[in-house]
Amino acid sequence: MADAPQQQGAEPGNGFVNEEAKRQAALRRAEQTRQKQALNLQRENILSQRTSNASRRTALEAALTQIESQLQALG
Repeated sequence: MADAPQQQGAEPGNGFVNEEAKRQAALRRAEQTRQKQALNLQRENILSQRTSNASRRTALEAALTQIESQLQALG
């Protein structure tokens, strides 16, 4: 059976997704979850910082905007 071709996605005729496709999908979901968690931590860190320095505040606002757009892109 080592010579059998690897199938991707749905197996012909039965409509079921093979185990490798399920595993890959689970890995993608886990990576996306990790990315969201990391971005949320960065967002919380930025929101917790207080500064009276106008240029620092501007930089924090820009970073926050970037993080929020990345979160939105992840869904």
